Amino acid sequence: MMQGSRYILALWAVVLLGGTSQGDPQLPLASAPGNIIIGALFPIHEGTEKTKLSPPQAPICERRKLIEPPTYLDPLSVPITLKTFPGGTVMALALIHAVESMNRSPLLTRRGLSLGYRLHDSCSDVTTAVLTTQTFSSVALECGPALNGTRHHPAVTAVIGEMYSEVSIAVARLLNLQLIPQISYASTAVILSDKNRFPAFMRTVPNDDHQTRAMVKLLSDNGWTWVGVLTTDGEYGRHALDSFVSQASEKGICVAFQQVLPDLLSDLNIYRKITSAARTIAENPKVRVVVSFARPEHMKHLFGVLHPNAMDKVWIASDAWSLSKDLFEEYSIPASSKVLGFTFKSGNLSSFHHYLKSLELSMDITKNQAFPLSLANRSEVQGLSTESLLNTTNGGVIFSIQMAVTAIAHAVAELCTARDCSVPSSVQPWELLAALKKTRFEVEGKFYSFDSETGDINLGYNFVQWGPGQGDVLAEYHPTNDSFSCTSSVVSKCSNSCVPGQFKKTTEGQHTCCYECVNCTENHFSNKTDMDQCFSCGPHEWSPVGSSQCVAKTVMFFSWQDRFAMVLLVLALLGILLTLSVGVLFLCHRHTPVVKASGGPLSFLTLLGLTGSFSSAALFIGQPTRLQCQVRQVLFGLSFTLCVACILVKSLNILLAFQLNPALVSHLCRLYQPYAIISSCVGLQGLICGLWLALCSPTETMQLGETTTLAVCSEGSYEAFGTMLGYIALLALICFACAYKSRKLPQNYNEAKFITFSMLIYFISWVIFIPVYVTTTGLYLPAVEMVVILISNFGILSCHFFPKCYIILFKKAENTKDAFLKKVYEYSWKEASTISVNKPIMDNSPIFCICQASPEMKQNIIVQ
Repeated sequence: MMQGSRYILALWAVVLLGGTSQGDPQLPLASAPGNIIIGALFPIHEGTEKTKLSPPQAPICERRKLIEPPTYLDPLSVPITLKTFPGGTVMALALIHAVESMNRSPLLTRRGLSLGYRLHDSCSDVTTAVLTTQTFSSVALECGPALNGTRHHPAVTAVIGEMYSEVSIAVARLLNLQLIPQISYASTAVILSDKNRFPAFMRTVPNDDHQTRAMVKLLSDNGWTWVGVLTTDGEYGRHALDSFVSQASEKGICVAFQQVLPDLLSDLNIYRKITSAARTIAENPKVRVVVSFARPEHMKHLFGVLHPNAMDKVWIASDAWSLSKDLFEEYSIPASSKVLGFTFKSGNLSSFHHYLKSLELSMDITKNQAFPLSLANRSEVQGLSTESLLNTTNGGVIFSIQMAVTAIAHAVAELCTARDCSVPSSVQPWELLAALKKTRFEVEGKFYSFDSETGDINLGYNFVQWGPGQGDVLAEYHPTNDSFSCTSSVVSKCSNSCVPGQFKKTTEGQHTCCYECVNCTENHFSNKTDMDQCFSCGPHEWSPVGSSQCVAKTVMFFSWQDRFAMVLLVLALLGILLTLSVGVLFLCHRHTPVVKASGGPLSFLTLLGLTGSFSSAALFIGQPTRLQCQVRQVLFGLSFTLCVACILVKSLNILLAFQLNPALVSHLCRLYQPYAIISSCVGLQGLICGLWLALCSPTETMQLGETTTLAVCSEGSYEAFGTMLGYIALLALICFACAYKSRKLPQNYNEAKFITFSMLIYFISWVIFIPVYVTTTGLYLPAVEMVVILISNFGILSCHFFPKCYIILFKKAENTKDAFLKKVYEYSWKEASTISVNKPIMDNSPIFCICQASPEMKQNIIVQ
């Protein structure tokens, strides 16, 4: 086969250089016999000549043509050259090498089988490829009845090709008619995975969805959200563009511009389109990343038009031109620019490289064939040297071609296990298609098979970078997992990133990637870059304008460290100390007339109530808790009720002893039970407080401010709170009425005046408290009630006990029975001439009921 390969190369050189026409496109460039014939399509030429519309003519592949730029463009623009595609030549040789290798393999030799081929040039043109495909599907009929599956014999059993998706789609539609299996080595359009439309199409490369997903991941990982896209108007370019834009939008990546170039280089508008694309790129300096699905020749001529400054970008290359190294070899690319490309995964190509080196294409071969070549033609043939072929080798495509041939060989071997395939037309194309879908073949120690739903073999991609270490594989990407990463410091954004504390505000009609950064408002925050909105702070948090986080609101309460609280606390402690001191003093002088006249044991109950009331004031300071909120009001209510109840009993005593009509005294004295009255008064208040705690108990609560949280006690039910205070006020009012009626008692025994004055202080303080408490909010609300409690307590302590203490300590002469009798005699003779004396109201008390008694009897009772 080596001699055959050399002949093929020589023939190729003649075809490429001998004229502008390939000849009849229905004739193969090369062919080889075999039991199974494989049709092959490769883009040897890059275009066709423009032909006349009448009469119809077959397309003519162009060897070389210069498309001059229009006169209105930059005079430095380089003409576009249509010429042969060295890569197509390498692909054709790869197929020949793969067929020869499989024919020498035990897989086919032990079955006595061989593969043949018919190799055609598609000229990168749909029409030419369709015309060629008609020869593949031409039918040979045997003599017999009507056409059926067993008598249908297309010229080929399978087709390998084509490279470009647009061409493959057109070819696939024809091959579908006879279910001739087609395996592409480079067509990646997503539509070809649709088995309803293309049941006979298969490929050894992944579709564009996987490539565009890898591109989008690369852009997303690097934060490149403002990109441009170049593509062509062919099926490959259109489908790749749609797939990329769809996936990019899902990741928040915006396409700043889309430039669609003519798929055919022979298009007369190509210069205008390329120049327009170059102008668009230059006019978008913020676009530092350009994704291109164009062909190598498109990019080559685009780089020729672009200003070097406009080339200073990151270029994301699709598999169509990711390995076109001659682009950077021909143009001076800025050092800061990069080309990051995706290319098909490759295998071990050492055998193919050795095959290329063994092919000696030289001028001697051409001369021996007696083809007259000019000096220019000879230089062009020399340009097609083995070295140039090696440099244009696309490893991924070559490996894909080898896999396609290997898959066909394995499928044929499986079919021919149970039949004699040496007989012509023993294997039908539709049988081979079914076998290919099931076959599992091995290449370089790995097993592969076509996907049952898409007909694809997804090997993944190699990720390469041009520049330093040109063409080095940086990473791998496999479609089944996104195990791919690559980072770069380039910034490609329409707007600068919004820092934490800001959010993106877009204008209607603009790209979502173009926005202005606005500070978050008060009590809102954003803690990441480029956030679309700010989040609200929690109810117990706040933040100033432009914050990246919320801070806890300061919890405010009537603190122990507050100076006003300290003053009130000192007063409360002073009240407790004075109350205890009075209690000790009264205890030590409990047998003296002053103490007995103050109520005796009732004085100690009154002092106990004052102690509890003073203590409750301290519970209004500090951060409130549920227990504290419940205890402070109940303790005050019960303590002050005890105090007022004792004063009420004293007021009734005085009224009974000195002021009531004697006719009523005898009846009232039988009902007068001091401790029962006190217990009843305190018990009723206890019932009110108990119902309050049970039904709607006071509890701690937080009043939310803008930057602070005020910890306060919620009274639970202001009706219950008012009932408790109203009950105390009712008792105080009764005390006041009784005391006021008895205000003209002897000077040394004028309890009624002091009770009247103390109750008056209580009423004044609580009348002021109610509107102040209702209208006051904030930190010092507890202090309002605390002040009123202290005023009420000190009023009682001052009016009821301090005068007695003064007499005990400094007027000892007046604290005797004789002094008291003298005052009583003076009052008694003044007010009445006859006094009835009833039995004493309380044991050990100078207070008594007046029934019928003389002043002498009153004296004896008082001093007892």
